[in-house]
Amino acid sequence: MDAPANVTQLLASWRNGDRAALDALAPVIEQELHRVAARFMGHERPGHILQPTALVNEAFLRLVDWKEARWQNRAHFFGVAAQIMRRVLVDAARMRDRDKRGGGRVHVSISEAAGVSTEPDLDVVALDDALKALEALSPRQSRVVELRFFGGLSLEETAHVLDVSVGTVRRDWSLAQAWLYRELSGGL
Repeated sequence: MDAPANVTQLLASWRNGDRAALDALAPVIEQELHRVAARFMGHERPGHILQPTALVNEAFLRLVDWKEARWQNRAHFFGVAAQIMRRVLVDAARMRDRDKRGGGRVHVSISEAAGVSTEPDLDVVALDDALKALEALSPRQSRVVELRFFGGLSLEETAHVLDVSVGTVRRDWSLAQAWLYRELSGGL
């Protein structure tokens, strides 16, 4: 992937109306979003209606519509991309659930972003609902989960986006994971 400074420069140029900057950014954005989407979708059942490329395309189309955004840097951009990918996944799950009256939800592992797969699979609608509840208690912890899990950002990138220390992100991540596990496992 291109250096973060180059991505940041391209984002600034795009914001200033340089169409060539968007053309140069597109493959970088697509590569990064595809990496994150593939991680999400790698745990899905075969034949899942939303494939990584479809998730990337939908997120990319929504991001390109944000012409007036003031992208601060690469991490900020991919933080917003994390929010958009979360929304796409939740919308797809809710639509499918509506169509099937509660059957076959999208399953993702909350600890996947940390590289640990000891947690049971969670459905993305329940995760979204739990993140909304966590946001009411601790907006920053909710945002840390969103950036790390849905955006695939590192501890350092997350700290940069939130303008806090890496230690703060590490603590928030750990506390949020424990809280979400308790919420999603029914308080067990």
